[in-house]
Amino acid sequence: MKIVTANPKTSGGARWNFLALWGALVKNGGNETQALKFVTDVFKNVVVLPKDARESSDAFYKKGQGDVLLNYENEVILAAQQGKTDISYEVPPVNISIEGPVAVVDKNVDKHGNRQVSEAFVKFLFTPEAQREFAKVGFRPVNATVAKEVQSKFPKIARLYTVDSLGGWNGVQKKFFDDGAIFDKIQGGRR
Repeated sequence: MKIVTANPKTSGGARWNFLALWGALVKNGGNETQALKFVTDVFKNVVVLPKDARESSDAFYKKGQGDVLLNYENEVILAAQQGKTDISYEVPPVNISIEGPVAVVDKNVDKHGNRQVSEAFVKFLFTPEAQREFAKVGFRPVNATVAKEVQSKFPKIARLYTVDSLGGWNGVQKKFFDDGAIFDKIQGGRR
């Protein structure tokens, strides 16, 4: 089976993909040795490592590369909305919760004098109105009311784990993605 996924060395989305693969074992009763073997076996079948999630979608949908695309759920939904594919996709029942943080940068807003509008925008992102718009383009809402309204549009996930449960970003970076870390060792074994 030929797999397309973005490169974890250049793509945040690909790091989530990698961590979802790893967690598929360690968060379902497996150990790290089993996770390493599983992720290594998956990456042996990766035929192209584009620089980011969107480029992965383009390689898969526009260029016809690969049999399987590992990507954000919203990328598949967006491709379907654009007529590139049907909406069939698989979401494992135990999965990683992908965080999309947002912040107001004090130095920037103070310099530009736009703190009030920036803070209002951040607050707006979590309103039901904004959350419904996110859901229309394939993002799962974090607002509980909206999540319930659209639950039938998304496959059910039984249990979510977080990057913190895998050691937090600093630990994950060092363990998996720094030069010479697990991802590099997996890639070195492919050559």
